[in-house]
Amino acid sequence: MSATGLLLAGSALAAEATAVPATGTSRGSATAVAFRAALDVSRAGADGTTPLRATLNEVRAPGTAEKKTLDVTLDQVNRDRPVRLLQADAVRAKADVADGRAEATSRLERARVHVPGLPALSLVEVEQVTATATCASGQKPVAESQVLGPVTALGKRVPLAAGGTATVEVPGVGTVRLSLSQRETTSATAAATSLRLQVSVDPLRLGVEKVEGTVTLAQATCRSPQPASESPAPSGRSAPLAQSVAPSPKTDLAETGGSPMTPYLLAVGAVLVTAGGTAAALAGRRSRRNR
Repeated sequence: MSATGLLLAGSALAAEATAVPATGTSRGSATAVAFRAALDVSRAGADGTTPLRATLNEVRAPGTAEKKTLDVTLDQVNRDRPVRLLQADAVRAKADVADGRAEATSRLERARVHVPGLPALSLVEVEQVTATATCASGQKPVAESQVLGPVTALGKRVPLAAGGTATVEVPGVGTVRLSLSQRETTSATAAATSLRLQVSVDPLRLGVEKVEGTVTLAQATCRSPQPASESPAPSGRSAPLAQSVAPSPKTDLAETGGSPMTPYLLAVGAVLVTAGGTAAALAGRRSRRNR
């Protein structure tokens, strides 16, 4: 009976894999981040560089996630003194995937970014930046980004041009290249970045703190959920799992203590009994002759 039980279990697993309709291939995804820095810091009199990596309010979905942390402070990167990389009056990042829709949004208001070596001068200041990415099943993904109000980099006003770039250079301080309101969509994805900075700062060219890398403000991405689809059963039609593995009264004799193998076992037993009887008769004849 144990061998028969294993065979029935195997049949049930096969039916579950091939006969149950699929409920969907993808729920989609969404990500949002308010601030990200990937910088390399060179210290005076030190060999090599120190990587500086920081992220504020990065959230991912499926599910719903939201963060509103306002500041990023790092220790021991500015001659062992803390550096507040980002200060903002309002920060929000939210990602949500539900009901065939994936959406991410991030926003900063009155934000100021600093880097090691520039304690008094802001790398960049913005009034408000937002990024939103929306991906709905069966619809074209949408990416939106906005830079509202004035933007200054290294103390200089930056002309605003959506989708464009601007370069600010301050002699003896450094260079910042800004990419404004970048948006990109495909048939299934969307990505929006309100502000991306390419940074190269070497204050007074004295090597006190040399900083190079990128800073990103307000970024959102999404991938569209895929519609549910059905997979046909091997016979060409879908069948519930219970129907695929339910015992049949004509073939399964479990209720009477038997099994579908019982007729075969009885036939084999009959053959063995017959063969045993024949062997016993031959042995008896040999015994009588020897007497």
